[in-house]
Amino acid sequence: MNKGKLPILIVVLILAIDQIIKIWIKTHMMLGQEIHVLGNWFIIHFTENNGMAFGIQFFGVVGKYLLSSFRIVAIAALSYYLYRLVKRNMPTGYIVAVSVVLAGAAGNLIDCALYGMIFDSSLYNIAQFVPWGTGYSSFLQGRVVDMFYFPIIQAHWPAWSPFRPTEEFIFFRPIFNFADSAITCGMFYLLLFQRKTLQNELD
Repeated sequence: MNKGKLPILIVVLILAIDQIIKIWIKTHMMLGQEIHVLGNWFIIHFTENNGMAFGIQFFGVVGKYLLSSFRIVAIAALSYYLYRLVKRNMPTGYIVAVSVVLAGAAGNLIDCALYGMIFDSSLYNIAQFVPWGTGYSSFLQGRVVDMFYFPIIQAHWPAWSPFRPTEEFIFFRPIFNFADSAITCGMFYLLLFQRKTLQNELD
């Protein structure tokens, strides 16, 4: 396949999968509702991320505008960088990895930019599409939909532990989405299999 078309295909495919999953979750589940897929090891748990990774927030509404604006700038810069990679005929694996990261970042931006304007709230009811601009929030103030939860190990810290004695311990605790997975996989691939090319790009 032509290197110019490959990134477009990858981005469109990942965005489509990510948004189909998120829209299904939004229109079929209430906030906090969960479906046990593989016992207590793999759970579809509907939550919404109102800030950065792991729900971190800062400076309220202004901070959210700053974060969303930063995402837009970062995605624009990454898109231009990907365009330059194709023009320079860089290794296909490197182009694929950058495309995957770009798609993941764009997927979460769509939630922040649009979901607050096209959905009503998921709190205490299953969200529905609403007329443009009449949703639960405004432009760039939407929340990112997360759903994949893998609490593989659930135990308690021993009473003698100096760190949170007797408190519950869960591994893996974070709840994430398909776009997050794309970003993580793309970055790991760059670091593990495209290290030389990445190093050359950073030098």
